[in-house]
Amino acid sequence: MGLNPSSQRELLQFLYDQAKRSGHVTDDFLERLLQREEKFPTGLELPGYNVSIPHTDAECVKKEFIAIATLNTPIPFYLMEDKGKQADVSLVFMLGLKNPHDQLEVLKELIGLIQDKDKVAQLVSASSKDDVFQTLHTASIRK
Repeated sequence: MGLNPSSQRELLQFLYDQAKRSGHVTDDFLERLLQREEKFPTGLELPGYNVSIPHTDAECVKKEFIAIATLNTPIPFYLMEDKGKQADVSLVFMLGLKNPHDQLEVLKELIGLIQDKDKVAQLVSASSKDDVFQTLHTASIRK
């Protein structure tokens, strides 16, 4: 909660380190994530807050997870719908999913969640993991 990365790479490195330490990802997860983000950016410009949903190939995932990061100071991500434009992102959902069907379902759930301005505001202002879990629980998203 309330991270202060100076760049997108620093944020993704931090999230990767957490996932790697807990045994969720392979050694090449970060490099593959960065490569995918370069080719297929994941930033989404929304009313109120901008969001990013970085993810990569299933073979880089040992145990499924969704990592959520809220940023005290937004950082730029290139936009999904226009690779030439950036948006300052305050909320990041890094996905580590093994099954392509699960990716589609989780993405649908996340899109529904991030279209709810109140839920996004609650996540961005969350001060604890419990606050995040409570917000996700009331949004009916996987935990």
